[in-house]
Amino acid sequence: MKRVLIIGATSGIAMACARVWAGQGASFFLVARSAEKLEALASDLRVRGACAVRLRQMDANDTAAHPGMVEAVVQALGAIDIALIAHGTLPAQSACEADPLLALGELTTNATSVIALLIALANQFESQRHGAIAVITSVAGDRGRPSNYLYGSAKAAVSVFCEGLRARLFKSDVSLIDIRPGFVATPMTEGLALPTRLVAQPETVARRIVAGIERKADVLYAPAFWALIMLIIRNIPRSIFKRMNL
Repeated sequence: MKRVLIIGATSGIAMACARVWAGQGASFFLVARSAEKLEALASDLRVRGACAVRLRQMDANDTAAHPGMVEAVVQALGAIDIALIAHGTLPAQSACEADPLLALGELTTNATSVIALLIALANQFESQRHGAIAVITSVAGDRGRPSNYLYGSAKAAVSVFCEGLRARLFKSDVSLIDIRPGFVATPMTEGLALPTRLVAQPETVARRIVAGIERKADVLYAPAFWALIMLIIRNIPRSIFKRMNL
């Protein structure tokens, strides 16, 4: 029986992953800002086969609350087999360019708070010497594109942090998976003009994430074709890239 912690549990991708694990009889500790959404998700997971579901309302930006949350999870579950960090926002680039305070707030949500959680979780996983930490970043972190470089820079910061932390945790038999989704049909992307053929359903992405965690992947593009797309984008010469409208 897997013991699963999900932070940002009511996000589209996180809920899809939780439903897969519920079908495997997992026990959950779910964390999110909305108590109402947490209750609805918990009811859904119980119907799908979850062994137990515990809830905690928390704003991930409240970094002072992170250690207490991790302690509560350990008390409730005994240990953590899988931790999935899935919270985040998708800010408008133009709004961040116009308002430095908004930009810093988005960096806090998408980078600083995630790194703070990783530090708290890494210490727990290192002491228990087993398990997997999975973090949802984004393909946007692979290169700074003019359409979303604020969001991309936040995700890039998390990915670089993960690279160093992964090497540290490897010595304790703990895996750290950097999950880089492309376009996914979730409330976060609703209303955006996205290329239809590149938009994946959360269920498709979730199955790939669950399988990637099982095989202890280091970096996981979801769907897989984004690995090739981003390989091409990363290798466009800067002299050409700066003239492109991506």
